[in-house]
Amino acid sequence: MKFLISVEQVFEALLLQEDTDHDKKITKDDLGPKRFVLVDENTKQEQIIEGTYHLSNLLQELAVLKEKDEILGEVDLDYIQENPVERISRKIKDDYWDELTRTIDKKGLKLIIEDVKTSNEMATIYVSAKDLQGVTYFKELEKELKNFEVVVMPSSISEDYVATLDHKPGILALALQKKVYSLQGVPFVVPGGRFNEMYGWDSYFIGVGLLIDGKLDKAIAIADNFKYQILYYGKILNANRSYYLTRTQPPLYSSLLVAIAKEGNVSQEWLQSHLETVILEYNTVWMVQGNRLTPTGLSRYKADGIGMPFEVEPGHFDDVLEPYAIKYNLPIREFEKQYLARTITDPELDLYFVHDRSMRESGHDTTNRLINTCANLNSVDVNSFLYKYEKDIESLIKDYFDGSFTVEDVTYTADEWAKKAEFRKEKVNELCWNESASMYFDYDFVNKKQFPFEAASTFFPLWAGLCDENQAQKLVENALPFFVKMGGITGSTQNNWLESDSNAPQRQWDYPFGWAPHQMLLWEGLLKYNYKDKAQEMVYRWLWLITKNAVEYNGTIPEKFDLETSSHKVFAEYGNVGTEFDYIAKEGFGWVNASYQLGLQILDGKLIDKLNQLTSPEELF
Repeated sequence: MKFLISVEQVFEALLLQEDTDHDKKITKDDLGPKRFVLVDENTKQEQIIEGTYHLSNLLQELAVLKEKDEILGEVDLDYIQENPVERISRKIKDDYWDELTRTIDKKGLKLIIEDVKTSNEMATIYVSAKDLQGVTYFKELEKELKNFEVVVMPSSISEDYVATLDHKPGILALALQKKVYSLQGVPFVVPGGRFNEMYGWDSYFIGVGLLIDGKLDKAIAIADNFKYQILYYGKILNANRSYYLTRTQPPLYSSLLVAIAKEGNVSQEWLQSHLETVILEYNTVWMVQGNRLTPTGLSRYKADGIGMPFEVEPGHFDDVLEPYAIKYNLPIREFEKQYLARTITDPELDLYFVHDRSMRESGHDTTNRLINTCANLNSVDVNSFLYKYEKDIESLIKDYFDGSFTVEDVTYTADEWAKKAEFRKEKVNELCWNESASMYFDYDFVNKKQFPFEAASTFFPLWAGLCDENQAQKLVENALPFFVKMGGITGSTQNNWLESDSNAPQRQWDYPFGWAPHQMLLWEGLLKYNYKDKAQEMVYRWLWLITKNAVEYNGTIPEKFDLETSSHKVFAEYGNVGTEFDYIAKEGFGWVNASYQLGLQILDGKLIDKLNQLTSPEELF
């Protein structure tokens, strides 16, 4: 049923009555009557709308009508009364993915030119000299757009060259595609909120959601931009901004490629070109001895660059810098200034930032697991991902290329990649598995011992298929309970939190915070080892948390959650992207959106019914 209403009048009356804290949302924190009478302008029929959830739905529908500048508009009561699970999933599929899509081209650059991260007066785009098409395209745009500059980078990008770009930070070009009358940017999907750049591992999880929602073209575009970054920047970047050129991200390209190939709608030529690039990345990024490959035969995160990472806000490192400011008898801001200018150098502090930059390369920025130690670690996460690379390459060669695959006169066989995977599996189990703890720990290859930090990465071998049945059982039965809270698993255990320095900052990837990628990898790992009931439980817990917060907080889908309080209200480090909006949540957050869609693929119908009723996990498990 649809009601014809005076849009502005109803909108203002609803806010005046229900938005008592004036945050332009209707949430459980508002103290209004939570009861509003809607009147049809034609029939004068009345409909009572009650409760936070239904009132916030009404506000959202009104916000859409206002954006269309409708004076008299129709409100669909079915949308207001829609079950929360169906509403959240529908909006992700129909609205959020499109809202999060960006391009680096004439149309898309408007957002970037106005970007809050662009501090210099002139918006700058950097293009590799190797990308002849891109150089020509963007140089032509430079003539058309105001306050826009194109800088052509050398074909070989050195660490020293990247350091010079900090004086004029900018966006990095991505792939272009030929359309009928023009070139256009190959689209990518941003995480959400303030982000206008393409992030490495976010993009994989986003790709999972896109494929579930039938948006194959967008998932293919992500893979095409991965390929572009490897060919022109040497790696899949942390994100496509100038100050990320020295930093890659967790290797998940092969997993996206396998997922796309299973859809069966890509050409052999496309698949071949991407498999070539996956192998190129594997060889040149992850398997270079002395860089990311270590003497153990396992890999590590190891970003280049010296000193503080450019993107971090002033004051973020004050607890680190203060002892050095005292050492050099300088006020902290003056020491910071001189350290940044390299008029003061300190090898010990430089080493701290090698670890810090490498931690940011891991995607886990920040966690006490990797603070001041990351580059020394054969981490469980990166080696699980690389084992999956080796198994993926093996299966792609076997299934699509008759068992052998040639790249630049080098022929690879599926068996070769199977042996690489077996070697890594044996090494990870030798160095990282801890039988007594029933967990995988990172291996400190410098000090030749395990680093016994209890982190959610202990479940990544389940996802990769790296562990045996005994290890899987111990992970599920012994380790998992230490991580489980009402709404999913935390980034680390409470044990680690209690043992940490009480004066240290609270790290957002540690206890008590919960993140979508940890949940998604855990679910798929549980299913891989046939723990179907446990997978149902863990999916339900996370989807309950997302649904509960969306129902109570005007459709909010944030970047992460506090699992101690089962809330999106997170007060650690960088805040919580996806919570700042007026009237209607338009985009959610990329990997949380994806986790919702993936979870619904796994969850059985009876539990989806319970989810719509917001039945507490405590009542079910």
